[in-house]
Amino acid sequence: MNIQRGDRGSASIEAAIAVPAFGLFVGLIIFGGRTAITQQSVESAASDAARSASILRTDSEAKSAAQKAASISLNNQGINCLRIDVDVDTQQFSRNVGTPARVEVTVTCLLDLGDLSVPGVPGTRTISATMTSPLDTWRERSG
Repeated sequence: MNIQRGDRGSASIEAAIAVPAFGLFVGLIIFGGRTAITQQSVESAASDAARSASILRTDSEAKSAAQKAASISLNNQGINCLRIDVDVDTQQFSRNVGTPARVEVTVTCLLDLGDLSVPGVPGTRTISATMTSPLDTWRERSG
């Protein structure tokens, strides 16, 4: 009696190896895409916040406007951060009128990646961007 083994069962083994590998690959692509989109959105939010802060005359108004602009920008872009931190450097508001000055804003987003469940991918990722905007050289301002 001649029994041939053949290829029976090999498709099941291939599927058991290939399906999880494909799932991991897709998860990593989603991770990269989500991170890249969030980075661009945070840069845009930082730019909006810096511009909003630069048109105001006092540092307290500038800080408030920057916080609001960054939150609105990220919300409008559909970015759901677990936490948004906006750091506004208004030290140059105290410079004399006629002296070039700028405001610098750093926006930090704590991105939630817990829904991906991909091995090796952290549950959260911190993404930040810093942008500057010039203050009007001849406009009155107070620090």
